[in-house]
Parts: sequence; C-alpha cells; structure tokens
Amino acid sequence: MRRVVGFAAVAVLAGSPALAGCSSDGSGGSAPGTPAPEGLRVEVVVAGLSHPWDVGFLPDGRMLVPQRPGRISLVSDGRATDVEADLGDVAARGEGGLMSLVVHPDFATSRRFTTCFNTASDVRLVTWELAGTKATRVKDPLVAGLPTNPSGRHSGCRMALDREGHLLVGTGDTARGNVAQDKSSLGGKVLRVDLNTGEGVAGNPFGDRIYTYGHRNIQGVAIRPDGVVFTAEHGPDVDDEVNVLEPGANYGWDPSQGGAVGGYDEDVPMTDLERFPDAVPAVWSSGDSTEAICDAAFLVGEQWGALNGVLAVTALKGSKVLLFTVGQDGKVGSVAIPPELDDAHGRLRGAELGPDGALYVTTSNGTDDKILKVTAPTA
Repeated sequence: MRRVVGFAAVAVLAGSPALAGCSSDGSGGSAPGTPAPEGLRVEVVVAGLSHPWDVGFLPDGRMLVPQRPGRISLVSDGRATDVEADLGDVAARGEGGLMSLVVHPDFATSRRFTTCFNTASDVRLVTWELAGTKATRVKDPLVAGLPTNPSGRHSGCRMALDREGHLLVGTGDTARGNVAQDKSSLGGKVLRVDLNTGEGVAGNPFGDRIYTYGHRNIQGVAIRPDGVVFTAEHGPDVDDEVNVLEPGANYGWDPSQGGAVGGYDEDVPMTDLERFPDAVPAVWSSGDSTEAICDAAFLVGEQWGALNGVLAVTALKGSKVLLFTVGQDGKVGSVAIPPELDDAHGRLRGAELGPDGALYVTTSNGTDDKILKVTAPTA
C-alpha cells in the first residue's frame, strides 16, 4: 500500500493576500472556493515549435530554445531561427531527446552554453560555442554516462545554476528499480558539477558528482534567491513532489525494495520512510492524483506585487501552472492556480524567469508549441 507523505502547513508568505486561504492539503491546487490570483497577462512570444524544453536568455535579449526532437532555435522579435549544430547523435524517443539548456554566465565573452540530451548509449551534457547562428561543440562531453532507457523513459535532464555558479543536474532513474539508491549510478540523483570541467565540486557530500539521491524523475530545479534549492519531481500514479534539497540526503524512492524484488515496483511509496527513516519528506505532495509537475521558477521582483517570492511550477498532465507560497523553512503554505494558466494552453513544461522579470513558459503539445510570456496585472 502506498503511503502519502504529509507535511505541516505554515503561514502564507507575508504580503501575498492573493494566495491567502489556499489549500495546503496536497490536493495539487486551490481548495474549492479559494481565491486564486487573477488578471495575469499571457502573451505568445513565438509559435510553431515542437516540444520546446527550456529557455536560455542571451545578454542581448534573444533566447536559445532546445526542442526535444533535436533542434535548437534562436528566438528574437517573434521569430525562431534554427541554429546550425551537429545534433545527429540526439536520440529522440519517448520522453527523451534534446532537453535542458543553460547559458553560461560569461556568455558575453565565452559565447558558451550547455545542453543535456539522450544518445543511443547514455544521457550526456555537451558545451557549445555560438557564433552567429552556428553552434560548435567545445566540450564533448562535459558529463557523460548518465543512464538512459531505450524508450527514453525517466530521462530527467533538468539543469540549473546554483547561487555559486555550479551546475545542478536533476536526473531520472530510467525506470530501473535499483538505480535511484545506487550511488555508483548517476541516475535518480541531483548532480552538482563544475560548469567548465564537469567534475564534482569540492564539498560535495560523497566526494564525486552526486549531491542528493533516491529520486524518481526530477523535472524541475529552482534556486530561491537565498540559495535554497527546490526540485519538482514526477510520482508514479500518486505523489508528485516538491522537495527541498539537503546535501547528501536520500529522498526515499526505491522500486527495487532494497533488491528484494525484480523489475520496477511502482507500488512503493514515493518517499519510503519505513525503509529509509532518514529520508527527507517532500514539502508538498500531490496525493492521490498527479499533475505531472515539471519545471519550476521563483517569481522575484517588485513587478510581481503580491506574488513576489512565489514558486511557479508547470504541469504536463495537469496543463496548468501551480503557484506555491513557501516559508523560510521551505514548507508549502498554500497552492493556487491562476485561471489564465489553467488548461488554457495545453501541456506546460519549461519555466524560466527572464531578465525583464517576466515568467517564460513553454508548451509541450507536440505541434505548434509556443513560448508564453507571463506578467503580473500591474507589470
């Protein structure tokens, strides 16, 4: 029997009356009759894409957008231009393909960005240098050997830069029972590596690339301004999770039951506190249904008014954005769904705060996908 991990409700963030009174019962959305923020402005930046997975902003305001079938686009002035790049080894199958992208902080001088994608043999990170509309591999691989499933299932591959500039990589367990708890595997983990060398960062808890373990399939990594790292993770048919990362911690996913069963037993708890009493419980769990939550980003800046400091999380199956208020201790105080982003644009995947302070969200419907720009009513 699955056990839903609960959490303690905490006070709503000060100055967030638009979310006051929302449910924190793990239901995945606002309680009936609970006011949700209204009046968000949603504009289409560009259309005609295919499964855009991420948005990387360049210093001149253009966007680099990886698309899962194996294409990178430069987006400017409402138009998408294909980047000339050797992506012939991208294995686009099922959930896998060309996924996350991070623009290097020194892009103005280095012209570098890093992608994460499936190949026939692994999931790997590759660093590129952009000249005009042509990208050339300059570090191939930056990191290799992340496990992959031939079907592409549970490929993970979400990247983000922490406050120190280190690269965090959320990986999937490739739907194999022993991977998440196996610290000799890079699957089912969050990795913390040097952006330039791909090596583990000094101070990592296990002396290598692994930062946390026991994950099922991380799809979102968000860094709060104070440096606390939040992740969004797919559950099986219950218990999508929002987690707060603690170095070296186990997050309790073990579909092999310690090797006692073969295959991939998804009837185990998402966070198995009986098998792993020291595992870190989720700060939010969806409970008996799932939204297939995906990417995550904090809304930061006075332009967001009452929503300043809220964690925005996209959902694939749920076709919505969920807005979480979180306390300083990381626990979720309330959840709300803005009507403008509730089943209005199909499946939603990427979420990135732009240099202009707006939230940029990508759709993932497969045809005529879009990048949406979301701003507060007063912005």
